[in-house]
Amino acid sequence: MAKTNQRRIAVTGLGLVTPVGNDVETTWAALLAGRSGAAPITGFDASGFSTTFGAEVKGFDPETAIPNRKLLKYASKSHRFALAAASQALADAGIAPTEADSHRWGLAVGAGMLSVDYDDLKVVHRYAAPEGNFDADGLMDPDFPGNPLAFCRWQANAGQALLTKQFGIRGYASSVHTACASGGQAIGTALKVMRRGQCDFMLAGGFDSMLNPLGISGFCLLGALSTDNDNPAGASRPFDLTRNGFVLGEGAGFLVLEDWGRAVARGAKIYAELAGDGNSLSAYRITDSPPDGNGPIQAIHQALGDAGITTDEVDYVNAHGTSTQMNDRSECAALKAVFGDRIGEVRVSSTKSSMGHLIAAAGAVEAAVCCLSIRDGIAPVNANYGTPDPDCDVNLVTGEPVKMKVRAALSNSLGFGGSNSSLVFRNPEEVQA
Repeated sequence: MAKTNQRRIAVTGLGLVTPVGNDVETTWAALLAGRSGAAPITGFDASGFSTTFGAEVKGFDPETAIPNRKLLKYASKSHRFALAAASQALADAGIAPTEADSHRWGLAVGAGMLSVDYDDLKVVHRYAAPEGNFDADGLMDPDFPGNPLAFCRWQANAGQALLTKQFGIRGYASSVHTACASGGQAIGTALKVMRRGQCDFMLAGGFDSMLNPLGISGFCLLGALSTDNDNPAGASRPFDLTRNGFVLGEGAGFLVLEDWGRAVARGAKIYAELAGDGNSLSAYRITDSPPDGNGPIQAIHQALGDAGITTDEVDYVNAHGTSTQMNDRSECAALKAVFGDRIGEVRVSSTKSSMGHLIAAAGAVEAAVCCLSIRDGIAPVNANYGTPDPDCDVNLVTGEPVKMKVRAALSNSLGFGGSNSSLVFRNPEEVQA
């Protein structure tokens, strides 16, 4: 039974911009079909890298996707994804901050790792180091086109600032970066803020784009990316024995959260209850989770305890599942340790198999996937799976989606540096009035 002594929080709006769709329903249809968003990179010449493909957002037009076009000059690519996804979420919820209640609205975002756009870096190079030797005088040239707007775009809290400006949010605001756990931990932060009564509504999510030469080169040097350049669509294969690295993606995901009683009173569509949050630090390696799943185990237990439910009530896990050898095994070890004998009854899939890894946006996008799974009673497919790994012997959804009632869904996000986030979402039918 869920806890009854704490405020319940409803998810009433979703917004997505992903490599497989620029809105919620397009993305969801692609995930159910196991359709891949990976392809050769088009945003820059990647031919010199060991990995030449990624999961780019496609056909995105910020001029039509973002209500306040005046903000575009201050927004990097990932900020534009965020503004569009957040706009979708608020429209979906049918509610937005007003002059009267803007101080009761809050914002929590998982922000991308690299806030400097590649195009801005090219401008800096052209003006300050055209021959390879840095000359600061070039940056102070009155004709330097990026000054001062580029500087504004580069700030770590720029996305947060643009979102508060766009929607008139005047209450709590926070921007976090914990690598791949960012989006999940931002949503967990929003849950805690609402439970302590600081806000009645929260806009929570994450955004990122590392599909640029800096991002690709860093992950290539770490040996983290798949090098299946001849088969991008099949390169992300979480939990498959032949997996050889993740596919770098980009995008944004946002949820609108509101007090359960208020949502019911206004007749809102409720996707799910955001019921539990857990986070931990593995402190093992900068790029890997511990082989025994130690850190993720703590985060999952915390989330279940926070939700006041047992493992018997969880029907679906949207796994972190990056498609790297070490992390997939670590996560499976954690799931088996937590669920014990019931692990065979819990359906598991990683939708990174279709979307790639959206880094700071991943946890937020996958939280939305859990809400959709609950809404439609279906577990999305773990695409590209063909060769079982005996160390990853969990009950994967393979071949096609599985129709089922999802009483509760668990979303895991396990980040570089050891940050772990787990969220629990409950079916509205399981929440007693």
